[in-house]
Amino acid sequence: MKCRTLGNSGLKVFSVGLGCMGLSQSYPPFPDKKEAIAFLRRAVEMGEKFFDTSELYGIYANEELVGEALEPVWDEVVIATKFGWDIQDGKCLGLDSRPATIRKAVEGSLRRLRTDHIDLYYQHRVDPKVPIEEVAGTMEELVREGKILHWGLSEPGVETVRRADRVFHVTAVQSEYSLWYREPERELLPTLEELGIGFVPFSPLGKGFLTGTVSKEQTFGEGDIRRTIPRFNDPENLAKNQALAEVVRDFAKEHCLSPAQIALAWLLHQKPWIVPIPGTKTEDRLRENMSAAYVEVPDEDWDKLEESVSGIQICGERYAPAMLKMTGQ
Repeated sequence: MKCRTLGNSGLKVFSVGLGCMGLSQSYPPFPDKKEAIAFLRRAVEMGEKFFDTSELYGIYANEELVGEALEPVWDEVVIATKFGWDIQDGKCLGLDSRPATIRKAVEGSLRRLRTDHIDLYYQHRVDPKVPIEEVAGTMEELVREGKILHWGLSEPGVETVRRADRVFHVTAVQSEYSLWYREPERELLPTLEELGIGFVPFSPLGKGFLTGTVSKEQTFGEGDIRRTIPRFNDPENLAKNQALAEVVRDFAKEHCLSPAQIALAWLLHQKPWIVPIPGTKTEDRLRENMSAAYVEVPDEDWDKLEESVSGIQICGERYAPAMLKMTGQ
């Protein structure tokens, strides 16, 4: 089995994880509970060992689903979940990473996940009202208490990562990264390498765009997160960005692979401590994604791909303005 270690933490996971969000939110239609549980258990049978969820996904529903599905195999898998929200009466009212809120959140996640510890616990978004040193200190306490084993940050700025790591070592950072969003290469990846922190890219397939299945005429249904994103909801952006999808498709065809396999294998090629977490709801797509861990492409061919994409300008923001404001803090 192809495994990787996140930074210098010693936390070993399968090279391509499974993002579980789409089973409960953002990418309808959603499978019914029985179907979703069967899918997650089948994923374990196929060799998947790294699952990503959050208290926010479906407001607790995704954690409950993952907990019920994976309770029988807890000793075989690594589960990551996230905290950092003010959730009241089933609604998210904003950010909240105060220590008391974190402690309430971890107890809820432990209960819903049906476990006595969380393998990897991320701050979902940096809360500007709470010093990151205070958050890191709370994480250290939770590790000492055995409630979490490792902690991480999602979509932080580089200085936040450094400040947090000085207090208590960060195991992993989770942010968007793919062939169509490469901003992490500028400052974040060098910082993580310096500090010995693993990197877990979400949306490694560009929210489906890099699979080549999103046409320039594509529209998105109610509840689909892509309806809110300028790269998708602006027809001009969607049309211009097809150039990247076409290059990935052609490169994949030359190597008798799928675009998804190439997009994920490209990420794995960047650093040995990168572990992408594509989401899917079907066994076929999961098998395709997991197989990227075994893809071998000569370095000179990756260089050719780099040349081909280097001149392509990606049009449109990756998030709606409100979501963009919560990143890079």
